[in-house]
Amino acid sequence: MGERSVALVRKSAAALLDDARAGTLISVLAEQARIALNSGVSVAEVRSWDRSLPAFLGDLVDAGLGHVEVLLEHQLPYSPKRADVILCGTHPRTARPSYVVVELKQWSRAEPAGEDLVQIDHYAQPVLHPVEQVRRYCQQLVDFTPMLAEQADSVHGIAYLHNALDTGVWNIRQYRMDEYGTLYTLGTKDALIERLRARLDPGADRDRARKAAEELLAAEVAPSRKLLDVAAKEIQDREQFVLLDEQQVAFSTVKAAVERSRTARQQTVVIVLGGPGSGKSVIALSLLGELSRHGHRVMHATGSSAFTNTMRRVAGSRNKRVQGLFGYFNNFISEPPRSLDVIICDEAHRLRETSVNRFTPKDKRQAARRQIEELIDVARVPVFLLDEKQIVRPGEMGSESAIRYAAEGLGCKVEVVRLDGQYRCGGSEFYDAWVARVLGLRRDPAMPWSKLVTREDEHFVVRTARTPAELEAWLVGRQHEHSGTARIAAGYCWPWSDPRQVGDRKVLVDDVVIGEWARPWNVKPEQKVPDAPESYFWASDERGFGQVGCVYTAQGFEYDWAGVIFGPDFVWRGDGWVARPQYCKDPAVKKADGSQFTELIRNTYRVLLTRGMRGVIMYSTDAETQAYLERMAA
Repeated sequence: MGERSVALVRKSAAALLDDARAGTLISVLAEQARIALNSGVSVAEVRSWDRSLPAFLGDLVDAGLGHVEVLLEHQLPYSPKRADVILCGTHPRTARPSYVVVELKQWSRAEPAGEDLVQIDHYAQPVLHPVEQVRRYCQQLVDFTPMLAEQADSVHGIAYLHNALDTGVWNIRQYRMDEYGTLYTLGTKDALIERLRARLDPGADRDRARKAAEELLAAEVAPSRKLLDVAAKEIQDREQFVLLDEQQVAFSTVKAAVERSRTARQQTVVIVLGGPGSGKSVIALSLLGELSRHGHRVMHATGSSAFTNTMRRVAGSRNKRVQGLFGYFNNFISEPPRSLDVIICDEAHRLRETSVNRFTPKDKRQAARRQIEELIDVARVPVFLLDEKQIVRPGEMGSESAIRYAAEGLGCKVEVVRLDGQYRCGGSEFYDAWVARVLGLRRDPAMPWSKLVTREDEHFVVRTARTPAELEAWLVGRQHEHSGTARIAAGYCWPWSDPRQVGDRKVLVDDVVIGEWARPWNVKPEQKVPDAPESYFWASDERGFGQVGCVYTAQGFEYDWAGVIFGPDFVWRGDGWVARPQYCKDPAVKKADGSQFTELIRNTYRVLLTRGMRGVIMYSTDAETQAYLERMAA
């Protein structure tokens, strides 16, 4: 079975209005959010509920829809995003279940800020147009819920600006609308009620509305679209990914900057910040596809040979020309200024001080500047997507402050978009926070997974194994019983040998030895071994299972089931983590000083723990650390 939907509060509109008038609705909603999210909600969010929900619920009851079942703060499938309201009832014409997704906004004024962005007073950055926001929520709900996909006309979307008159939002009303997205204001409340009554039968009884809600809440959902599965279609054909909220803001911010570079000759640097699984690479591929299809000179660049080579193979499988769109940060050491319209620097936390290496010709070596400056200069709109907590090697220096400093020094406008949420790891809102706590990346105390996740239907699986053999067997079972891909990755704590010659063929050496269990690392870069994928393709080629990957072959990728082996380089002692460079076999990382080494190793295990889409299983070679992981996974 797949993930099941969940809402923080569910009742009929009439019952919720009674709660609101009694003064209990907002406190109950806040308490449910605290339990579900394991944190308090902001004062601003509580205020928005208090100002929006009673008014909207009153409108529903006045419209004769008090019997309609209301889902408040409903989490979308495989996404951290929540719809404000989903109304569940039956269609007056077909008598089939009918659902209306509603986004409530308190705004009284709003102005367009780009193709699908709006600017609101007191907001630091533009936000997605509310019609576009609810439209994409509807699309996400339908795309990943087979029951709804079979009857797509059962879902409708409404953005309701209940404090606004048309005069205050007139400019943003000039926006395309459809069944998934229509805008209403206080001044058009009568039209809103008419629309709702046309989608939800006022004469239906309470039981039918309750049944419609139960069908949605119990519906199985499809697994998330994986990055590699649709990369080729994304680049060559049309947009495959549904970008939500800040993801679409980032996408539209770049498109607006491209237009501005043409009309106003303004160079803009766009920085997109987000944690693992927040959708940075989805944004990058969506931009690459959109801009290249419209004739813009655009390239994608990373500092990862694994990621770049995989994208070249997958996205360029049907058209070799597409492979040329993917390069490396150090490819632009001598390219002329503004030779590109856009450069998309994915995994930009891996930027280095300079592009010079041992292969750089002498003439280019002398002309080289800082790598950040080279990348900014090469394009009218340089885009940097990064997560500062994924720096895993000395010399990697991609950060918001470093990029901003360089950009402003070169006279560029800088725009920053911050991504929220976790789209990998089953879209779990809890898992990324749990990892950060367990690894000591947050001040909040670590908590067992079962304490953090109180809902019975939490869909991301967290386990430990008592031996590496048990870990491997669990992954094999998951692949067979639940389908999907699995990989084992580990800290770099064992030697990494060249392949051994056996007869007339090369074979991998079982370097990762733990007791009687032994497996090889993935193939070394630039080497080939029969029946094993090249190192670039370890995460994406089915033959990668059976080898152990390290952070350099896992970073930037995703697979369904992640096995993570903690080596002796990072152990739990007493009440905290201890990093031990004497056990590290990575020649570059072991040279880092004490505090930097600890940060790099902590980031390494964070990367490894956040590769899985559906679950993770952990094992440590150290007994005390294993006991800690078992307590945290309980």
